[in-house]
Amino acid sequence: MSPFPSLSSVAVLRRNCSQSSRLSDYWMLTKPEINFLIAITTGAAFCVGSPAAIAHFPWVLLFHTLLGTVIVASGAATLNQVIERRFDAQMRRTARRPLASGRINSSHALWFGISLSLFGIVYLALSVNFLASLLAALTLFSYLFLYTPLKRRTPLCTLIGAFPGAVPPLIGWAAARGRLEPGAWALYAIVFFWQFPHFMAIAWMYREDYARAGYLVLPAGGIKERFVIWQSFVISLVLIPLGLFSWATGEFVFSYCIGILVLGSFFSVFAARFAFCRSNATARQLLFASIVYLPATFVLLMLSKK
Repeated sequence: MSPFPSLSSVAVLRRNCSQSSRLSDYWMLTKPEINFLIAITTGAAFCVGSPAAIAHFPWVLLFHTLLGTVIVASGAATLNQVIERRFDAQMRRTARRPLASGRINSSHALWFGISLSLFGIVYLALSVNFLASLLAALTLFSYLFLYTPLKRRTPLCTLIGAFPGAVPPLIGWAAARGRLEPGAWALYAIVFFWQFPHFMAIAWMYREDYARAGYLVLPAGGIKERFVIWQSFVISLVLIPLGLFSWATGEFVFSYCIGILVLGSFFSVFAARFAFCRSNATARQLLFASIVYLPATFVLLMLSKK
């Protein structure tokens, strides 16, 4: 028997590697790192909004809510990359994405994104409720047809994009309660304002990339400094009273109040360092702090419910 693999074995190995690579590319289209944060905020809002005691907690409904929401978010991420594939190819940060690099055909990605989006919306309507499905659909369309084109027109795109970007907690609450209440809007507000310092860090780190592709995520001239300070440090301070408001509108143990003060102060320190000493290093630190702050806050909310 030959110690070397046959030509047919090599062909099979190559085909398997190619299939694995293709699956990995489609997985990348869904932006799993963003879906992780979406799942946490949706799930935590569901748990906070659920009136059921832990012994009768609707775990199956939570599963349907998370699955449907993540599927719609995956479709939105895919369709966003279809729309922006030419611009992604001009930026170092995104040039290796499957569509920008040409590893996946744009028509295939288009149908993949449409299929995910429609399936997720219908799945939420049938498995959860109409309100959760409607919120997901509104988020999808406003993200793709309002926020995405505005990124090349005005720095206010961050403000516009924050509205659909903060909807996942509303979906979670609507799934649990069937309606939206003050507590849901308090969670919405936390995610809404969190997006500004989070995105400012990204916009600063990749400002040359964005400029090369024609994205207007930062204003030109002297107003840029004030813009960055307001959207990073000042708004990070707003998150502290917002977190306390969510405590006041719900049934949470007092330790949550202490926790939200600690987390808010932690986030604001990094936001201040970036706002008043703008560099790629401080922007990277702020980005890391934002990724820690949001899930930690929502997990704290979930664990602190009486």
